[in-house]
Amino acid sequence: MFSRILIANRGEIALRIIRACHELNIEAVVVYSEADRDAPYLQLADEAICIGPPDCAKSYLNIPRIISAAEISDVEAIHPGYGFLAENINFAQICCDCGITFIGPPVEAMQLLGDKIQARKLASKVGVPIVPGSDGALDKGSSALELANKMGYPVILKATSGGGGRGMRVVHNDLTLRSAFNAARAEAQAAFGDGSIYLEKFIVEPRHVEVQVMADSHGNALHFYERDCSIQRRHQKMIEESPCPILDKQTRGQLAEAALKIIKKAKYVNAATVEFLLDKDKNFYFIEANTRIQVEHPVTEVVTGHDLIKWQLKIAAGLPMKLSQKNIKHTGVAIECRVNAEDPENNFAPSPGKITRLILPGGPGVRVDTHVHQGWIVSPTYDSMIAKLIVHQRTRTEAIATMKRALREFVIEPIKTTIPACLDILSHNLFVKNKIDTGFVERNF
Repeated sequence: MFSRILIANRGEIALRIIRACHELNIEAVVVYSEADRDAPYLQLADEAICIGPPDCAKSYLNIPRIISAAEISDVEAIHPGYGFLAENINFAQICCDCGITFIGPPVEAMQLLGDKIQARKLASKVGVPIVPGSDGALDKGSSALELANKMGYPVILKATSGGGGRGMRVVHNDLTLRSAFNAARAEAQAAFGDGSIYLEKFIVEPRHVEVQVMADSHGNALHFYERDCSIQRRHQKMIEESPCPILDKQTRGQLAEAALKIIKKAKYVNAATVEFLLDKDKNFYFIEANTRIQVEHPVTEVVTGHDLIKWQLKIAAGLPMKLSQKNIKHTGVAIECRVNAEDPENNFAPSPGKITRLILPGGPGVRVDTHVHQGWIVSPTYDSMIAKLIVHQRTRTEAIATMKRALREFVIEPIKTTIPACLDILSHNLFVKNKIDTGFVERNF
C-alpha cells in the first residue's frame, strides 16, 4: 500500500480522498489555489501546497506545477479526483514518465475509452448495442447534415472527448444543424482542447443508466450495480438513484454483463462508469465510459457498503480485490441530490458569495458530502456544486420522503441554491410514479 499520495483536486472530492487515505494510514498531500487558501480541509491534510492563482489554467489544470508539488512532497501516487485532469491522457502519461503512480486506468485504456468514437467501436466489437451514428468525427457541418437526413431527426451532436454535457446539442431539423454543429465544436474546443464532433441518432425520452465497475491488475473485474441518472438539466445530472427503478432482474444482469465486456476488452484497471441509454422498451445502448470516479459515487457506496475511493487506492497500489461478484450485495434504495450555488428562479444563474448561515441535515439514512462551512466564500471561478446530499432507505418511497425532509432541513444562506428545485422535482407526481426520462426537467420545469 502507498504511504503518501498527492490529491490533484479541490473541494468535496479532495476532502473525500483525504478521509479515505487516513483510514488506510496513507498520508495525504493536497494542492490548492489562492482562492482555496482558507479551505478547512487543508488543515486535515498532512501537507498543503499552493500551486497558483484562482484561474484553473494556472493552478488545478497546470500539469508542471502539480508534478513539481508531487516531487517536492515526495509522494508515490497522484489521485486526480473527478473533473480537472482526471481524464487527461497527457497528465496520466507524464505521471508514469516521472515514476509517479496515476490513481486511475492505464494510459492505453484511457485512450481507448476516453475517446467516445473508439469506445463505440470497442463496444460494437464485443457485441454490446450502440446508438446508430457516425463512424468517426465529422469534419464539417455538411457531413453532419447528410448523415442526419439519412438517419432521420432528431439527432444529437457530441464531443468525442470530455463529458459533463459540454459539446452536446440535440437537433431536430436541417435549419439548426449547421449552427449547432459549429457551436458544439467551439464549446468542445474550449472545454477539452479538442473540437472533434460526432453524431448519433437521438433516442426519444430515454433513461440514462450507468454501471459502476472496478477492475484490478490481476484480471478481476466486478460491477457494483447501476445508477439511474435520468434527472438532468442540459445534460448536467441533478438527481441520481440506485437501483434503476424500472429494471427487472434479467435486464439488470444483461446491463452489468455488457459493462464488464467493455471493461475487460479494454484491459481496464481501476474505477470506471459505463453509461447506457434505456429506451421505452427497455432496450439499452452503450453511449460512453467515464474513466474516473464519478460525482455520484456515494449512491453506490451506501447501497453496496463498499468504499470506492479505498478500492481505487488499493487497486492502484497493485493489490487484488479479493472479492467475488456474489459478495457484492445491493441493499435498499439510495438517492443523491446535487446542491449547486445556482438560482433556479433565474434560469439557474450562478450564485457565488459568502455563506453566512449553514445548517446541515442529519438523522437516520442521511449523508452530506461537502467542503463548505459557515463563512465560506463560494467562488465564481469553479464548478457551482457545493454539496451532495445522499439518503439511503429500504424503499424508494421511504428514500424520497427522507430526501425531502433532509432538503427542508438544509439551510444555506444568503446565496441561492438548487435545493428548492430538487424539492420540486421530488414532489412531482410523475417523479413519484417513476415516469421520468432525461427530458423530464425541461418539460416540467
